[in-house]
Amino acid sequence: MRKISLVFAGVLTLASFSVVANEVSTTSGWTFEPYGSLRMQAEAVRPHDQGAMDKYVGLRDAYSRLGVKAGYTFNPHWVAFGQVEVPFDSANFRLRDPYDQGGFGREDRQRWRLANLGLKTPYGTVTYGMQWMPYYNAIAATVDQFSSYYSGFATYTSSRIMDTVSYYSPTMAGFSFAGSYSAASGNRRSAARIDDRRIQFTASYDITASTRVSAGVDDRGDAGYGRNRVYGVAATHRSGPWYFAAKYERFDTGNQTPGSFSRDGNEAVNVLAAYTFGANTVRAMAANVQDYGDTLFQVGFDHQYNDDLKLFAEFYYERNTAALTRKRGGLAEAVPGINGGHAFMVGARYDF
Repeated sequence: MRKISLVFAGVLTLASFSVVANEVSTTSGWTFEPYGSLRMQAEAVRPHDQGAMDKYVGLRDAYSRLGVKAGYTFNPHWVAFGQVEVPFDSANFRLRDPYDQGGFGREDRQRWRLANLGLKTPYGTVTYGMQWMPYYNAIAATVDQFSSYYSGFATYTSSRIMDTVSYYSPTMAGFSFAGSYSAASGNRRSAARIDDRRIQFTASYDITASTRVSAGVDDRGDAGYGRNRVYGVAATHRSGPWYFAAKYERFDTGNQTPGSFSRDGNEAVNVLAAYTFGANTVRAMAANVQDYGDTLFQVGFDHQYNDDLKLFAEFYYERNTAALTRKRGGLAEAVPGINGGHAFMVGARYDF
């Protein structure tokens, strides 16, 4: 409770200085932006095997966060920037990620959602620290479009990793590239929990202003298998109110254990479509992620009530266990024996 109070007090203090910081930006190039997002859902969860875990109705956080962005503009082409963001599990009222649930400050888990410094130049952007990963941005994020807690599970990669240095190229003739290196310490604290270095590389091509294709590799290190890589391709297309995306991933590892998450040859296939009308968006995704949910289906409805408040309702189904957990639980509370199930949720996201 004391840590939560200190963080909230810190963010409010930073917000009180934001006007002054913005005034400074007109003369010295500084920018400063404290922000936050409170995301909460009420859910009804029904596992397939209720002998292993009871059905329930309860509250769950949907990745609330508090953060600060800062930057210094040398000129329109050279910008230094930094960002710090902490997770806030609003359902349990603790500073922790609702999935990872390690707790803020724990050495064995992610302590921050984001904590990085970077430099944007005409030759590309370099960033160091806890950050969104190139492979996730190019491949997995194309179908990670839902508003609830259950968004983002239908992939084999990790979204953010500590102790990472990354490079993003400028776009040249429609082509862009990105790569990253994560130290073993950062990879160990990621969702993968792998005690080895991690290397990613992606390439994207804008066929038109509304159509993009991407390919990438997430080399997760040795992990005791000799090799442990995920290869992925993705495509997106926008046409007026429509958004379409498709993703394919495949494991290339030395792991031959049946049923293992990283078994050699495991595949993840996703297709997603979204339609926006007025302040409303409807989404639907079908996926098959071998040994991590297997058959998955998700539909959602968002209503942007105003600039700050979004309301949502979603339905999520998994054939086998992946995302469903005990009430207000996370990774540690996942119950393999439930053999999947479904969840219906309604919630709200308030950005400030």
